[in-house]
Amino acid sequence: MNYKLKILIAGLIITFTSCKDMDLKPLTQGNSESWYTTEEELDMAVNEFYLLGYWRDPLESSEQWTDNFTYRNTHRMDILYGTLNGDRWEVYRLWEQNYKLIARANTLLEKIHQAEAAGVSATKINQYKAEAYFARACKYAELITYYGDVPYIDQYITIEEAFQKGRESKSELIPRIYADFDKAIESLPVSYGKAAQHFTKGAAYAMKARFALYIGDWKVAAISAKNCMDLNVYELHPDFSSLFLASTKSNTKENIFTLPRSIANSVILDQWIVNNELTRNPGGYGSANPSWDLFASYLCTDGLPIDESPLFDSKNPFKNRDPRCAKTIVEFGTVHVNFDYNPHPEVRKVMNHKTGKLQDNNDNRAINQYASFNALNWKKGIDERWIENGKQVERDYVVMRYADVLLMYAEAKIELNEIDASVVNAMNMVRARGYGVQVSETGRYPALANLGQVKLRQLIRTERRMELANESLRYMDLIRWRIAGKALNTKNYGILYPASDLIANVTSKGLWFWPTTPLIDEDGIPDFSAMERAGQIAVLSQRIWDDRQYLWPIPSSEVEISPNLTQNPGY
Repeated sequence: MNYKLKILIAGLIITFTSCKDMDLKPLTQGNSESWYTTEEELDMAVNEFYLLGYWRDPLESSEQWTDNFTYRNTHRMDILYGTLNGDRWEVYRLWEQNYKLIARANTLLEKIHQAEAAGVSATKINQYKAEAYFARACKYAELITYYGDVPYIDQYITIEEAFQKGRESKSELIPRIYADFDKAIESLPVSYGKAAQHFTKGAAYAMKARFALYIGDWKVAAISAKNCMDLNVYELHPDFSSLFLASTKSNTKENIFTLPRSIANSVILDQWIVNNELTRNPGGYGSANPSWDLFASYLCTDGLPIDESPLFDSKNPFKNRDPRCAKTIVEFGTVHVNFDYNPHPEVRKVMNHKTGKLQDNNDNRAINQYASFNALNWKKGIDERWIENGKQVERDYVVMRYADVLLMYAEAKIELNEIDASVVNAMNMVRARGYGVQVSETGRYPALANLGQVKLRQLIRTERRMELANESLRYMDLIRWRIAGKALNTKNYGILYPASDLIANVTSKGLWFWPTTPLIDEDGIPDFSAMERAGQIAVLSQRIWDDRQYLWPIPSSEVEISPNLTQNPGY
């Protein structure tokens, strides 16, 4: 059965396998004709909104579609070959998951009058409705962000009617999405106390701000982000490194909207991510890596890019860098997941700190050809827990955190050219936390000042990249800034292989890690071509971008069965 039929049938019969704590304990089943009459039934229905797949698939992997990521000598997504099409799994999955959740939200909103008649309190009714409005707003926001004009359904329709649906203009849908966010904001609580965490007022403000930012509605983005800030319930976690660990979970006031993972409930981090982001010495593959492009983007401790700062040393590239660099990418010569990490081709043995013994250095391509092709590995969010419990990792999926809200506020105000102390302070709060100091300690980090719209626009984009790396946000930043055509038409570089070539051309000449400093352009795109021409680095792959990909294609299966559903240009 085509998934559109499944979506529409979900308007009549929805299988409820929900959980008492958001989404995890199976309960029972119910028919929507007789369902939605008691508070327990409504709880079960609403809990379905929090199923991880509705929010994660496929966006949790979207960093792989960008210049922040490298996977050996190939790409993980057709986007980077310029060949995206309507048959691609990601294209189908995002469309499917969004419309499935929209169908669930619509059904609750249509049927909830049954609970009103049965005497469920108005307060609870309003909260349930608000959760449905929030879910629907978020999903339509994603749809128009990726696909542009899309079919709009806010009530049950027959299968025959669905087949006749066409696309509605993005300009007509934006006010409806804003209206849904506003209805959610009106009735969602600021906090649930110790109760299971569901959507909150802060999440609604923040997600509305993100949507507005993505469509270039700077005024709404600024106001919504500021409203979230003014709730005074969120704050930056004091330690950047620990914020992303599975052990932190809800023990932070920074996370605004998260979906939980739990080994006990078989909801864990995707095993592909665990295996491929974990280095080889502790048992991973070390094949999904931060790119050299990302590594080059981190500023030096004087606040300057690496090609402008006198502090940068290409032979010791982690030295004098923004601390978030070594908290995101494993620094050479440091202990990571119980092992010394050193990809230098002549370092053949490393210490296993768990056993206290030296062992073969499997993160060195001279020992293991499949070690990281560019010598870099992810550190952010990874610790010893990744090798416990059979590599079952409980790291929650964070959709929104407070640092992003601060940066969205600053960016929107910069684009409006309404730059005041609040804008600079928002950026400095994020940067200071990265340095592990208070925002007022301006002598201990490169504090920003009001440098004007053009310069601050450049700096906010760099700040987002440093702060939010590997958090599934880079792709949409490239799209909305309209620089994908530059950033994703670049070469992906790594170290020379075999190791004998690397030793002969680089390390034996004292040129490890980078022989020279790459140049960085106004959009933060590095130029490694001088090292390539000198035969000192390897081209792993070529990124290819096609401008038609600024909008994704409508899934081919949808276009084939719906005569009024047109395809996006170029597909």
